[in-house]
Amino acid sequence: MKTKHTTIALLAAAALFSSCEKPSPESSAEVPGENLSPVASDDSYPLTTCPVSGEKLGEMGDPYVIEHEGTTVKLCCKSCIKDFNKDPDKYIGMIKTAEKQ
Repeated sequence: MKTKHTTIALLAAAALFSSCEKPSPESSAEVPGENLSPVASDDSYPLTTCPVSGEKLGEMGDPYVIEHEGTTVKLCCKSCIKDFNKDPDKYIGMIKTAEKQ
């Protein structure tokens, strides 16, 4: 029974961490409609965490930077782009609010 619980816990952990993966060299390909590139940290950016996942920027490699309607957005990994594109106004609002503080 202990082995079964351990297996379930490991599978749950794997599922949790698989949603955001470390960028690979081939992951810097263009995403239609977005300027995507892994870049180093910039002190002028108002957030220290990914607006999509809440993960600390830089913990999984250099953040991915996209430009959306003139606003720079930094994401922890390439897989967050899909969620960002579902509701960009929500995430842009988070960045604009942080800029005002």
